[in-house]
Amino acid sequence: MSAFGEGTLSRGSALVYTLLVVEGLFLLTAAPGFALLLLLDRDGSNVALFALCAVPLGPAVSAAVYALHRRRSDLADLHPAAAFWRGYRLNAVGVLKVWLPTVALLAVLAVSLVNRAASGVPLWWSALLLVIGAAVVLWSVNALVIASLYVFRTGDVARLAAYFLGHRPGVALGSAGLLLTAGAITVFASEAVALLPASLLVGGLLLVARPMCVEIEQRFIDRAAPASAADRRPAGGGLA
Repeated sequence: MSAFGEGTLSRGSALVYTLLVVEGLFLLTAAPGFALLLLLDRDGSNVALFALCAVPLGPAVSAAVYALHRRRSDLADLHPAAAFWRGYRLNAVGVLKVWLPTVALLAVLAVSLVNRAASGVPLWWSALLLVIGAAVVLWSVNALVIASLYVFRTGDVARLAAYFLGHRPGVALGSAGLLLTAGAITVFASEAVALLPASLLVGGLLLVARPMCVEIEQRFIDRAAPASAADRRPAGGGLA
């Protein structure tokens, strides 16, 4: 007979509870951007405002990644809210260092694409901008996960995120699938509906990013340094 909190039903209940709490806190921390987003028309003239709406999303996703990565399956040891806020506090500044340039670059690319006809930009150039934009988005997903779970300098986070795009293409493909799912929900339903499965999408992101995380811990983490289960794993130093 399983002890309290160790059975299948208990583990399932713990997972559902954690997902619901993380979802609620994600919506709370991303609310300033989403509130403005829901007021905007889907028009190319609002690209700069769309970019502004995306700013709170980076730290919110990072905190959700941190909390779900440290979730417990024991009903007697559930603290998802504390883990979320700890992750938000630890990661916000570091994540914004990679998230803000990403949002700015994507906004520039979007403006160029929206105004393609008026500026006479050739079709091949637009296709190239789309490829660059997709690469930037996938790179930013890697960077968000790395910055959320490990302590690296910003330049090292950028290099690792780029390295794993080519070295672990399965991670990029999995991330692309999740992003396409979120995009499809947004296009065919609404931004509000796309928010509902946010914690599930973050959980999926952790699953697809697992090979990358395993390799980071094997190759780039100083295992001689103690790491609390409540903290991000410290790096062993800069990357060559």
